[in-house]
Order: sequence, then C-alpha cells, then structure tokens
Amino acid sequence: METLSPPLTALFAFIFLQEKLSLIACTGILLTIFGVAWVIAERTAETALPSKHIWLGLGMSLLGQTANASGAILSRAAFTQIDIDPLWTAALRLSGGMTVMLFFFNRTNAESLKQLKAPKILGAIVLAAFLGTYLGIFLQQTSLKYAPAGIAQALNSTSPLFILPASVLTGEKVSLRAVVGVVVAIAGIALLLGLR
Repeated sequence: METLSPPLTALFAFIFLQEKLSLIACTGILLTIFGVAWVIAERTAETALPSKHIWLGLGMSLLGQTANASGAILSRAAFTQIDIDPLWTAALRLSGGMTVMLFFFNRTNAESLKQLKAPKILGAIVLAAFLGTYLGIFLQQTSLKYAPAGIAQALNSTSPLFILPASVLTGEKVSLRAVVGVVVAIAGIALLLGLR
C-alpha cells in the first residue's frame, strides 16, 4: 500500500500545483513503484494478518498514504512560494509530530520508557531516530524543494530496496524475485534521473 504514495502525490501535484510530468517521468515512476511493490509483496506475504483485520489495515494504510501525499504536496507548495531551508521545514514537521505524540502520551507509554535505561538500547534508538527520522525527513524535504513532488516521492519510496544488500550481508537468502524487483525499480530510477 505504501507504493500508492508516489502516484497519489503526482496526482495531487497535478491538481493543486499544476505540476505536469512527461510520459517518460510517469513511466519511470510506475517502474519504480512496481519494482518496490514486487519486492515488498514477497516479504509481507508470509506475515499477512488474519482476514478479519485486513480491511481495517487496508483502510488505515490508504489513509496514511493519502496523508503522506498531502504532506509532500504542502511541503512542495511551501518550497515553490517562499525560499525556506529544508532543515527548518524538517524541524517544523518533527516538532508538529512531537506535539501530537505528547497529546497521546499516557501512563502505559510511560511504563515502556523504563526499558530505555539500558545504554545499548538507548544508543540504538537515538541513532535510529537521527538517521531514519531527522536525516530522512531532512533529505525528503530537500528532494521536494528541488524536484517535482511525484518524482521526489517515487525516489523516496525506494528505501525497502536498500534492505536487500543488508539482508545478504547478514546471511539471509534473497530470492530471484527480489533481484528482479530491484532491477525493475532501478530501471525506473534511471528514467527519472535521466530527465533534464
């Protein structure tokens, strides 16, 4: 479902920002999405939810991808109207997210914070938060400043592909299907990066 974000972003960008993409760009986006979806579908097939939860999960995922696409469009709109540094927009997005998280904070959440006393766990979480959250959002904002929203989101959706080399290094077997999916996604990325 996460691969719906780039086409939704491109559609919203066309409607609200009048960003038009060439046929080559659309083909590149579709190839990238298909390649990523092909890899993800294999990995998630083994961990499918019971059927009674599937519709709730699909609905929440669709809502999440719509929110993701809307956030990208709002960021892109801000970048096209004012000269603002992506570092500041990342800080603003994270502070907004932190405010919402604090609103939902309760005693149950506080109990789980006790597990963070172990230095090794705390260090891993701080590193993951910096790399995955702050640096990831900063780079996403930078891509939205300099590239059309649909293309930026398509490239941002390729993160699952980077897990495969790490899987190989840890001894996990990577299937031919996953390799084909990566090759298709890279072909889509090549089309996007070849655009002038």
